[in-house]
Amino acid sequence: MNKVVRMKRSLLAPCGINCRVCVAFLRQKNKCPGCRDNTVVKPVSRFRCFIKNCCANKKVQFCYACATFPCQRIKQMDKRYRTRYGMSIIENLERMKTSGVRDYLRCEISRWACPSCGGVICVHKGYCFTCGKLPPKRRTVGVQ
Repeated sequence: MNKVVRMKRSLLAPCGINCRVCVAFLRQKNKCPGCRDNTVVKPVSRFRCFIKNCCANKKVQFCYACATFPCQRIKQMDKRYRTRYGMSIIENLERMKTSGVRDYLRCEISRWACPSCGGVICVHKGYCFTCGKLPPKRRTVGVQ
């Protein structure tokens, strides 16, 4: 591998999505700085994000710390991500809660690193944003 994928706690969204593997973060044009970035100019989607605002109002960093986890919005989002992208945000959040964020991030490195070049595989597009290759078929939902 040519490079090492870096995963940061600051790029973990309250909903359990790793912004580091999100197409909005990986793209070059109109790049999103991540859900937790505190820059003045914020994408409208981050401003309006119900889940992010809910966590802020309840003063929790991640949805798993909420008394109503998993709420209906998280369940709907999880269903969409399982169906479209083969990833469960509920499983992501549960792993963060049980293993800790640091261990979760270690698993994310191997989960999303391109075996060809070491770049990042995008959860939404399914290919490496560095070399453009599709990774070998892999199991994403329920990866521990």
